[in-house]
Amino acid sequence: MDAYFLETAMEVIDLRSFSNLWFWIALGTVWSAASYRAVGVPVDLLRRALDGDAVALHDTVVLADVHARRMIHIADASGLALTAIGTFALTVLLVLALIYGVEFAQAVALLVVPLALVGGLALATARRVVVTPPEDVAPLLIRHRRIVQALGFVSVFATSLWGMWSNLNANVLGV
Repeated sequence: MDAYFLETAMEVIDLRSFSNLWFWIALGTVWSAASYRAVGVPVDLLRRALDGDAVALHDTVVLADVHARRMIHIADASGLALTAIGTFALTVLLVLALIYGVEFAQAVALLVVPLALVGGLALATARRVVVTPPEDVAPLLIRHRRIVQALGFVSVFATSLWGMWSNLNANVLGV
């Protein structure tokens, strides 16, 4: 009785990454959060600034400048170390995912690698924010947000394809 219950439970609750509902919820949440703020400025504030609200434009410029200077300071102070550690971690993750075929590493890589690109894009946008005239900051941040959304769309699509392929291999082909 206990063995049958455990076997049935393991069939119902699949613990592999791509067939786990929690992975897909995490994927959607991460990309939603990544595209909600552009260099620390929430999208609703950006929309109001673009609609001509002078107070919202001022708040957008100030908030973007604060976050941009903070990001630039962190990058200048410890960027080399963070880049080295991040590159090492991504390399280990990709080796586990692509060479050894660890499904959990594949799932994490499909989540983290595009976010690393978003981080680099955010730093590049932050460097542009500090030299951009105040009236051009909101359009710059909207453009950044659209690029992040496009990257998120491509990432979720690629993750979905890889997840379907992985589930087909595991369930149909028995690999």
